Amino acid sequence: MKITVTGSLGNISRVLVEKLTSAGHEVKLISSNAGRVEEIKGFNATPLIGSVADYSFVKSAFEGSDAVYLMIPPNFNTADLKNYIKKVGAQYAYAVQETGVKYAVNLSSIGAHLENGLGPTGANFYVEQKLNEIVGLNVLHLRPGMFMSNFFGAVSMIKYQNMLGNNFSGSVKLPLTHPADIADVAFNALNDFSISGKQIQYIVSDEKNGFEIANVLGLAVERSDVSWVEFTDEQLLSSLVQNGYSEEMARTYMVEIGEALRDGSFTEDYNRNKLPASRGISLQDFAKEFAAAYWDRN
Repeated sequence: MKITVTGSLGNISRVLVEKLTSAGHEVKLISSNAGRVEEIKGFNATPLIGSVADYSFVKSAFEGSDAVYLMIPPNFNTADLKNYIKKVGAQYAYAVQETGVKYAVNLSSIGAHLENGLGPTGANFYVEQKLNEIVGLNVLHLRPGMFMSNFFGAVSMIKYQNMLGNNFSGSVKLPLTHPADIADVAFNALNDFSISGKQIQYIVSDEKNGFEIANVLGLAVERSDVSWVEFTDEQLLSSLVQNGYSEEMARTYMVEIGEALRDGSFTEDYNRNKLPASRGISLQDFAKEFAAAYWDRN
């Protein structure tokens, strides 16, 4: 089958493309980085270099495909991330409709049940609805939790400050997802085109609160006294900006998600519908990857 994959060679798409081509599918992979061409070819995929914000490019990339894997890459330069997500998502939906693609796997997120959800969740709700409006499209919306890979950004905090933290209490339970588990679910859906109608699947690899996360990651790097620290929204935003994040990226993807975890809106639908949730790579398993990154960083 012919499948177009967005997301370049990111944590999810890299694994997904390798699985799809190994299974004999004809894969086109979208990337904005021309320097990725040879690497993409090494996965036996066809590189398509361009911007997902360019509708003509996206439509051309989808033409002739039986299925598409949709994810909206972060934009570090935009002043309005939520509208950027909505714009790109709407263009994906229109391109799917115009090219007659029959199957789609859409990377959304926990919290996307709320039309006006905090962080990117409200924008993800909008994208889900645009795809659901397409008559004849079979679409699976993947709703993962917080990516375990994001904890790589906390290596320095643990190494030099012996702490881990965010703008919510350490007692708040977090749905955690390993990117490889997302790739597995996406592959299974695309490999046999088992999608029918409009579907949602929560992908949660593990659940841990902040105290437990600090303990597991701390022990993995031989630090038994790593503490969880609850920052104010202002402290978290300031710290992220000082560490190179744009204010828009920090506020949307970190501060507002923390607010949604505090008030429970982020996880309310997931908690009501845990049966569709999956289990895969645990935090304990991921801790080995974290430790490798920790000891590799001088």
